[in-house]
Amino acid sequence: MEQYDYDVAIITAVTIETESVKRCFTDWRKISFDNDEKVQYFVTEFESVSGKRRLVTCQQMQMGMTACTLACQKLIEHFRPRYLIMTGIAAGIGGDSQLYGDVIVPDVIWDYSTGKFVGKDESEIRFGDVGFLPRPSFLRMDEDLAVLMKSISESKDHEFKVHIGMMACGNSVVANKDYVDTRVRALMPETAGLDMESYSVFYTAQNCTRPRPKALVIKSICDYANTEKSDQYQKFAAYTSSEFARWLMENRLDYE
Repeated sequence: MEQYDYDVAIITAVTIETESVKRCFTDWRKISFDNDEKVQYFVTEFESVSGKRRLVTCQQMQMGMTACTLACQKLIEHFRPRYLIMTGIAAGIGGDSQLYGDVIVPDVIWDYSTGKFVGKDESEIRFGDVGFLPRPSFLRMDEDLAVLMKSISESKDHEFKVHIGMMACGNSVVANKDYVDTRVRALMPETAGLDMESYSVFYTAQNCTRPRPKALVIKSICDYANTEKSDQYQKFAAYTSSEFARWLMENRLDYE
């Protein structure tokens, strides 16, 4: 039987997300490793409906997929969590039904930044972005978690508005609607959100050494990836993301 040490590990990308997670719980203790001085880890315990559970969190060293993969791998190797959760902020690109602070939980995450640069006269070019042929890759949420999250999104026993859908992940901050339309929505019109790390969370959890954690990405909308992009709603979005994660951890996740 596979043995897990911690129940949940939460990974964040930036300080505003980290601070929001830490405010959700108390009695944090810092843990360090002699051979891993670059990342700071903090642990605590929380009460779930099935008993006391162990939690660890850390912030990756910089934004983006590469740093996220490294931080996730370190979390897994050091703490062996049953669940690996990323909380934080993202852009909402799913239409008028999305509001600031709404939670996006992706059931599919795809990397829109992978592809091939080609010549202008090649017939393969499409989707409007001259010289680039997209070749996206896709990862899916654990099936049991997908069923659980769909039921939660449709239930009335919590105060959050939760969108289940695709998340597009790439290595750049996007503040241009035309870019979103030609590079993201032209490929996958049903995409609900856009961020810079989520693909790495799924990829690392699905390909690390055993026992492997189940991965969840919980990100709230702070902007719409257009020219009006600002930092105004980042703190609010980080709050709704971390609070929904806390509610989920305390009330609905299965730790057996």
